[in-house]
Amino acid sequence: MATQSAIEWTEVTWNPVTGCDRVAAGCDNCYALALAKRLKAMGAEKYQNDGNPATSGPGFAVTTHPKSLVEPFRWSGSKVVFVNSMSDLFHAKVPIDFIKDVFDVMRETPQHTYQVLTKRALRLERIADKFDWPDNVWMGVSVESAAAVDRIDHLRRTPARVRFLSCEPLLTALPDLNLQGIDWVIAGGESGPRARPMESWWVEDIRDQCGEAGVAFFFKQWGGRTPKANGRELDGRTWDDMPALASV
Repeated sequence: MATQSAIEWTEVTWNPVTGCDRVAAGCDNCYALALAKRLKAMGAEKYQNDGNPATSGPGFAVTTHPKSLVEPFRWSGSKVVFVNSMSDLFHAKVPIDFIKDVFDVMRETPQHTYQVLTKRALRLERIADKFDWPDNVWMGVSVESAAAVDRIDHLRRTPARVRFLSCEPLLTALPDLNLQGIDWVIAGGESGPRARPMESWWVEDIRDQCGEAGVAFFFKQWGGRTPKANGRELDGRTWDDMPALASV
């Protein structure tokens, strides 16, 4: 079943893969890793495989769930769907054939819009030509710091109709972004008990770069101990721009 999401830029989450491994500074306080530990303790079926303690954790080994592939066919109406909020579809441990199965489902359910986000941008580019990319798939990469901007070039070389950046948790300024071929940018601060601070001018600069480039800008949150602790207004308003959904 679809899981209603509190994430402001989507409606529901779908997890045909669960589990991941830390690969960058943006992973240091991973919400999904902490959630997987709780779900394992609760007996949730998808979260019983333990990952490497050095890079993952309890209930967070990369695991595919073929039974979940039928779920989007059962949803009523049209949904905006965050794919693998609890994993990374382009993790090296996810077989290419299973990624193809996920793409088949997304192509066969054009009433839904699917948002796929990865930190494994190099693998994304290397295998992108193995998939049939339907118009209802939005492909994004995490760009949480200046050290991660190379992921944008890998994304740009994929055939996705909509390409987006998730600059969250935003850990550094991102000056002089090359937004050619990018349709949407999400920015936001980190949340949780160990949340790292975000400077307001980092966000303002990204917003202004999007405005100059004609790219939709979405400001998710300032962050803090809880996601909503400091609200999500920037310069007295909310910023909720998104690309147009694919028509069926």
